[in-house]
Amino acid sequence: MAVDVIVSEVGPRDGLQSIDQLLDLETKKRWITAEAAAGVTEIEVGSFVNYRLLPQMSDTAALVEHARQIEGLAVAVLVPNLRGASAAIEAGASKISIPVSASETHSLNNVRRTHAQMIDEVRNIRAAINQLPAAEQPYFEAGIATAFGCTLEGHVSLSTVQRLAEQLLEAGAEEVGLSDTTGFANPAMIKNRIRAVHNTVGRDKLTGVHLHNTRGLGLTNAFAALDEGITTLDSSLAGLGGCPFAPGASGNIVTEDLVFMLESMGLNTGIDIDALVAVRSILESALPAEPLYGFIPDASVPLGWSDIRAEHAVAN
Repeated sequence: MAVDVIVSEVGPRDGLQSIDQLLDLETKKRWITAEAAAGVTEIEVGSFVNYRLLPQMSDTAALVEHARQIEGLAVAVLVPNLRGASAAIEAGASKISIPVSASETHSLNNVRRTHAQMIDEVRNIRAAINQLPAAEQPYFEAGIATAFGCTLEGHVSLSTVQRLAEQLLEAGAEEVGLSDTTGFANPAMIKNRIRAVHNTVGRDKLTGVHLHNTRGLGLTNAFAALDEGITTLDSSLAGLGGCPFAPGASGNIVTEDLVFMLESMGLNTGIDIDALVAVRSILESALPAEPLYGFIPDASVPLGWSDIRAEHAVAN
């Protein structure tokens, strides 16, 4: 059965980069393997960054090598610049994402570059990818971070987001994504900004969003995004993560709760919810001091859930 919505797991990158404890390589490998076995088809395994700033990401190349051996898994990584992209290409990542903040203040704090400098990085990364044989080229996405607001700068104009989307695609990104890095978004804003970017660059150039649950609107915002035709949603197992360069921006959407919502609506994610929840035991053992979030792991799926899913599947 074809998947209706891709749930992209970002915990090994966005989740772990925000905590102090270092998770060992073998535990990360078990986590990635277990999620893939549960049916997750895309995992952001890490980022190629300055490891002195984010030592949690120092084993990203080894994780890419491991994840590449898992059949059917899209191995995604985040890169801040050409240097990181070159490392990702060498490691063999199948998807590269570069964050370009709509808030220039956040960009300077996050990657120490202006908008113009980040556009140049995208252009240079495109040139590096183009040097590879077509079959070996990773998919290249530019994520517009702080696309709904910034804790450092406040309101971010829609026109800035639209302009960046156009410039990033012109510079060589194959697609743009919208990220609620700071948890400012609400459902109306989600719908308005997705629709506006679709009108600016085309629906096929924006298919995914990265949302946070910082203010409790994560799943509601995800539902609004689906209404606008979004087909890829980022989330983190147990809700780990946020952005270390955006104060107060904790709270990725909980993968377990997101999968439950989507499947309850009759949308196929290809993910076994029970197997997914079982993966939490790896984090519980390895990160005993770290709070893990999620309603479904505590409440479990309701009685008759298969009938609920079937009813909505027919309606869809």
